Amino acid sequence: MGFRRRRWRDVAPEKDKVRVNRAIRVPEVRVVNEDGQQLGVMPTDAARDIAARIGLDLVEISPNGTPPVCKIMDYGRYKYELKKKASTQKRSQHQSQLKEIKLRPQIDEHDLGFKMKAAQRFLMEGDKVKATVTFRGREITHVQVGHALLERVTKQLGEIAKPESRPQMEGRMLSMMFSPDRAAIKKIEARKASEAAKLAKLQAAGEAPLPTAEEEAAAAAAEAAEAAAAERFAAEDHEDDEDPEDTEVTEDEGTDNAES
Repeated sequence: MGFRRRRWRDVAPEKDKVRVNRAIRVPEVRVVNEDGQQLGVMPTDAARDIAARIGLDLVEISPNGTPPVCKIMDYGRYKYELKKKASTQKRSQHQSQLKEIKLRPQIDEHDLGFKMKAAQRFLMEGDKVKATVTFRGREITHVQVGHALLERVTKQLGEIAKPESRPQMEGRMLSMMFSPDRAAIKKIEARKASEAAKLAKLQAAGEAPLPTAEEEAAAAAAEAAEAAAAERFAAEDHEDDEDPEDTEVTEDEGTDNAES
């Protein structure tokens, strides 16, 4: 049974990106196989041919070496492991905070959806979320509307959050606390990383289009804008400040001040 050669796409190297297969332009490289054994210095074309014959990739792991060091490996799996390691480090460095989203009994669907996205982002980052429904004037006579709203919030956050208690009334505010479901979040992150690894493998084999530098920059800018908007929107009430008790709180310090 013969080996199936993989078809590669001729990809130009990008700054701060790992060079793979035909993106490796140097004439010769020092090669390490998938088991960590040294194969010595050889022409780059020969190294690529060895990797292709066993269905793997040639990945540049030390570009500053003389010659550069390349390893024969599954590039998709390699990217998955890097992403998993970065995610683990980020979680270990993150200091959990208390975030609060403020809701009104008559909140419209668009605002509720946006605030749910903000809450989900906070939970995915390891923060606790406090959902607060604030009543004004005669709205206080319809507390059941607030309970129904918090039931909807509980269902929408149910995939990644656990309620810490039942809704509690504090003056004109009905609040409920949610903590991140770390096991569920870990599964979601693993699934996303696996999908990213599969896509990277297809891109390395030339079977899926690579994003352009402009597309990557636009995606990063959009993600940053969404994060900023979620933070800002979670801290806004979008109503008149006629009720002195309706004060926005988004961090632990503010929560302590509001309770004291």
